[in-house]
Amino acid sequence: MTDGTPPASEAFPPELRRRLDEAIARRGPAYRPRSHHLDDQGRPRFTNRLALESSPYLLQHAHNPVNWFAWGDEAFAEAQRLGRPVFLSIGYSTCHWCHVMEAESFEDEEIAAFLNAHYVAIKVDREERPDLDAVYMSAVQQLTGSGGWPMSVWLTAARQPFYGGTYFPPRDGERGARRGFLSLLGDLADAFHRDPDRLGKATEALVQAVRQQMQGARAAADAMERAALPDRSAIDATVEYCKRAFDRANGGLRQTPKFPSHVPLRLLLRHYHRSGDAEALQIATFTLEKMAAGGLYDQLAGGFHRYSTDARWLVPHFEKMLYDNALLVVAYVEAFQLTGRPDFARVARETCDYVLREMRDAAGAFYSATDADSEGEEGRFFVWRADEIRHELKALGDDQATRLFLEHYDVQAGGNWQGWTILNVPRPDEQRWARLAAARQRLYEVRLSRLPPLRDEKILAAWNGLMISALALAGRVLEQPHFVAAAARAADFVLAQLRGADGELRRSFKDGQARQAAFLDDHAFLAAGLIDLYEASFELRYLREALALAEATEELFADPIGGWFMTGPRHEALIAREKPAHDGAEPSGTSLALINALRLAVFTDDDRWRQVAERGLRAHAELLRERPMVMAEALLALDLLTDTPLQVAIVWPDGAEADGAVLQSVLRSSYLPSRALAGGPASAIEGAARTIPFLREKLPQGGRPTAFVCRLGRCQLPVTEATALTAQLGAARS
Repeated sequence: MTDGTPPASEAFPPELRRRLDEAIARRGPAYRPRSHHLDDQGRPRFTNRLALESSPYLLQHAHNPVNWFAWGDEAFAEAQRLGRPVFLSIGYSTCHWCHVMEAESFEDEEIAAFLNAHYVAIKVDREERPDLDAVYMSAVQQLTGSGGWPMSVWLTAARQPFYGGTYFPPRDGERGARRGFLSLLGDLADAFHRDPDRLGKATEALVQAVRQQMQGARAAADAMERAALPDRSAIDATVEYCKRAFDRANGGLRQTPKFPSHVPLRLLLRHYHRSGDAEALQIATFTLEKMAAGGLYDQLAGGFHRYSTDARWLVPHFEKMLYDNALLVVAYVEAFQLTGRPDFARVARETCDYVLREMRDAAGAFYSATDADSEGEEGRFFVWRADEIRHELKALGDDQATRLFLEHYDVQAGGNWQGWTILNVPRPDEQRWARLAAARQRLYEVRLSRLPPLRDEKILAAWNGLMISALALAGRVLEQPHFVAAAARAADFVLAQLRGADGELRRSFKDGQARQAAFLDDHAFLAAGLIDLYEASFELRYLREALALAEATEELFADPIGGWFMTGPRHEALIAREKPAHDGAEPSGTSLALINALRLAVFTDDDRWRQVAERGLRAHAELLRERPMVMAEALLALDLLTDTPLQVAIVWPDGAEADGAVLQSVLRSSYLPSRALAGGPASAIEGAARTIPFLREKLPQGGRPTAFVCRLGRCQLPVTEATALTAQLGAARS
C-alpha cells in the first residue's frame, strides 16, 4: 500500500494528505472508489485533490493515477513554479466519451505518469462552470472547427490556450488515430519548452479570436439604439429552413445525430397559431410523435434520453438530462393545447412522473442527470433480449398481452441494436398502449433489479428553473395539481437553499452546501420558472421573486448597449467574457432573459422591461437576421414582441376558489402563447394590483367567479360563464 500519491508526482504534504484521508472517511464504509487501481482490500492505490470536491464528475476522477487539481489559483501557481504547461480536461458526469477517455488514458499508469511529470492537470465539471466551458470550447472550435466533450485543452500558466481538441485515443494507431494522446502530450510539452516565443504569439492570436467570437464587435451605444429591431422575417426564414430540412419519413431534420433541440418546435406551433401555416404544424407534431415513439423515449419509465444516434430516433445516447426533459414537457404540453391530442398529454404527464419519481431530492429539488452506462456498457440498463421479455411477461398469465407487447414495442428475436432490443413503437396506438399497462409495469419492476446508471445528484439553479416551468405548465394545463405543488416545493428549495450569506443566488447545491455565484442562465431560467409557477398557482410571491431575479439580472449581467454577459462582477475574470448568442440543447440565458423581460412588461405595465428586451434584440439583430436558427429560442421573444399579448384575470369570492375552476379550465384548454394570466380571491386583488396593475378593480361580479380579458389596458366585458370566456378568447386570437 502506497501513501496514495499519484505516480511521478511530488509526495503530498502531510496537511493535504490528512485532508484527503478525512474527505474519504466522511463518505463512510459504503464508499466504493471508482478506479481500477485498488489493493487487495479494495482500497484505492491513488488519491488526488479531487477527493476534496463535491461535484460528482470530479469525484469520479478522485482515484485516477493522474495528479488532478480542481480549477483554481493553486493549480496555476504550481504550473508557474514548475515551469510547465497545463492540461485542462472538461466534461460532465454522464458523458459517455468522458468515461471512455478516463478508462483508456486517465486510468493508464504510463500515461498518467507522463502527464504528472510534464504537466499540471486540471479537471472541470462543465455543468458547475459553464463560463470556463464556453471560453475554452470557443478556443477548441477556433482550432478544430468543432467541439464536444470530453474537452481537452492545453494552457499556459497564464490560463491562455495554445492547443485543444476533444476525445483522443490513448496511443498511436488506436481507434484509427495517427497520433494518440500519449504522443500528443509529448509533442506539446516539447513545443512548449523548445519555442516559447512562437507559442506565445500563437496563443495571443488564439485568445484574440476567442474574445472576438464570444463578445463580438461591440458597436457604440448610440449606434445600437438606432439599429433596427429584427422583424418577423427572422421567424419566417427559420420556418422555411425547417421546411427545407425536414425529414418527412422520420421527423426532425435530415441529419444525424438527431437532437430534439434541432427543431424549434415551440416556434413552429406559434407560427401556425398566428398564420395558419399547416405545414409548420405538421413538422412540429410529426416530430413530437416520432420522438415519443422511438427509443429516444423511455417506453417503460417515461422521460427522454439525450439524443438519437440514428435518423429514426431508435438508438439513443442513453443518458437522461433534466433540462432535456423539462424542455420537452413544455413542448408536448403546448402541442396538446393546440391540437387536443391525448398522446401528447400522456407523454408530458409520464415525463413529469418520471422526473418526480427518479430525479427528485428528498427536499423537493431536482438532480441533474443519469448516466448512459451501467455494468460497463452503454445502455445496458435500458435494453432487453426477446426471450427475457417473454419469460418475464409469462408470469402475468396473459399470452395475448405478451403477443401484443412484442408486436407493439417491436420486439424481435435478433433485436434491433447489437443483438438487444430497444423498445420502440412503430405504429402508435393509444388504446393498445392502455391495454399494455400491466406488461410495462412488470418489465419496469424487473428493470429496477438491475444495476442502475450513475445519477448526478448535484442541484443546479438553472435546470431546476426549467423543471419548475415544466411542472407548473403541465400541472395547470393537464389538471395535475400535484405537479404544481412539486414545482412550488422545488422553487421554495432553490429560493431558500441556493442562496449565499449575501442573499445572492448560487449556481449549484450538493452535500448541504450552495456553491459558485450564479450565472446569467441561473437567474434567467429560475425567473422564467417562477413566472410560470405564478400563472399556475396565483401565489404572488413567486412573481415578485421573478421580478427580483430580473432586477438582479440587469444589475449583474446587463451590457449597457443591450443584452447580457454570462458572468457578473462576482465571477472570475477569464480571458474572455461571453455574451451568450447561441441556443443549443439548452436555451441561452440571453433568450430566456429576453422572454422574461417581455412577459414582465405585460404583467407590470412597466415599459422599462420592454425597453430592456428591445435593447437585447437590437444587440443580436444582425445574427437574428443572418442566422436566426442559431438563436431559435430568442425568436420566441421576437414573436412576443411583435404580438399584442392578452392580459387575463380570473377572480373569485373569498372561499370560492373551487367555483372558479370552470373558468380556469377554459384557460387550460386555450393555447395562448402571448399572455399574462393573473388572479386570486377578492380580498387579495388590491394587494396584487400593486404588482400587476391590470388586476386593479377586477372584482367578482354578482358574487360569482369572473374572468376579464384585456389587451393594452382595454378590457372586454367581464364574464362568469365558460362559454362566454371561450368566445372572448377566440375573438381575441382572430
